[in-house]
Amino acid sequence: QVQLVESGGGLVQAGGSLRLSCKTSGFTFSDYGMAWFRQAPGKEREFVATIFWSGSSTVYSNAARRRFTISRDNSENTVYLQMNSLKPEDTALYYCAAARTPRSSHSTLASAYASWGQGTQVTVSS
Repeated sequence: QVQLVESGGGLVQAGGSLRLSCKTSGFTFSDYGMAWFRQAPGKEREFVATIFWSGSSTVYSNAARRRFTISRDNSENTVYLQMNSLKPEDTALYYCAAARTPRSSHSTLASAYASWGQGTQVTVSS
């Protein structure tokens, strides 16, 4: 079955960095766009970044642009999110997700993603 397992979250001071990983299995990873979303307590889940199935293109939220980098290793079936210059407002549970349709266009909508991991907590202290 499809599995997505995030790791790499933790507690970091403002200005610090973290690298999240999402190891996947159960589907042809190289055919699917991947994304990261996050959800802070009391807030709706929000889009962070997405990467094209081939890795040739990325899209970021305004909050993530210039600080975060999404990448993928199709040989390892893994997607990453490098987060630099972290701020307390980045505190959230971070989820990776696999697109619903193979070789589809970018989407920032959660409904475009069919498979989700369990999330990894990122806490940024001030």
